[in-house]
Amino acid sequence: MPELPEVEVTRRGVAPHLTGKTVSQVILRRDGLRWPFPPDLPALLTGQRILATGRRGKYLLLHFPHGCVLIHLGMSGHLRVLHKDVLPAKHDHIDIVIGDMALRMTDPRRFGAVLWHAATDGDIEEHLLLRQLGVEPLEPGFSAELLYRETRQRTAPVKQVLLAGDIVVGVGNIYASESLFKAGINPKTSAKRISLARYTLLADAIRVTLAAAIEQGGSTLKDFLGVDGQSGYFQQSYFVYDRTGEACRICGQAIRQIRQGQRSSFYCAKCQK
Repeated sequence: MPELPEVEVTRRGVAPHLTGKTVSQVILRRDGLRWPFPPDLPALLTGQRILATGRRGKYLLLHFPHGCVLIHLGMSGHLRVLHKDVLPAKHDHIDIVIGDMALRMTDPRRFGAVLWHAATDGDIEEHLLLRQLGVEPLEPGFSAELLYRETRQRTAPVKQVLLAGDIVVGVGNIYASESLFKAGINPKTSAKRISLARYTLLADAIRVTLAAAIEQGGSTLKDFLGVDGQSGYFQQSYFVYDRTGEACRICGQAIRQIRQGQRSSFYCAKCQK
């Protein structure tokens, strides 16, 4: 599933084509994906100007004067900006047309979503899918002190706490594994047993890891493509993720793999305590 860096790479890719532009048409080729499309979405958006693009966790946001479109890429979705006359393929489900160009969403597995939040329903942060999300890891509100304070009663493994998203949002499976390695923390360690000093290392590692992934265009996940149709290459820099049995780049010991909450965790038993 695309994680925060992939969504941010997508946002940065589409923003120059959308910001300040007026929607001329919306084409829905099915009733919905994970959830139904708002049936009145074409009427809501046609003739309206996109004020800005944004991102909250793994949700891409298109801000309009009267509300906001939320887009989630699901497990296999991606967005492209192309000429509106390019014929749609089998899994091209929605076009937001702007002049001669279209923002097209492709989603073979159909776990993505395109939703609408009206301005009359309050701030977008109050949307049901966003209101419980934690702080953004690349914004000033994220800190070691926050991690330490919010985990004093958390007995769950620190990896699971990161993935939960209620303290810090968007640190998914790949980047949690990589960040914990950089901080030298075993993913099985109980969150409440980690000191402030070690959370300082972890907070720094999360920021550095996510920023590097964004700079490198994200990771080449099975189905993820950027707006330009290219895959990211951060996976070439992985220290532990998906490297089971391979030598640790630091100490040479074999990377281990375990299951935590139905997800695979990768770590070095020597480097991570």
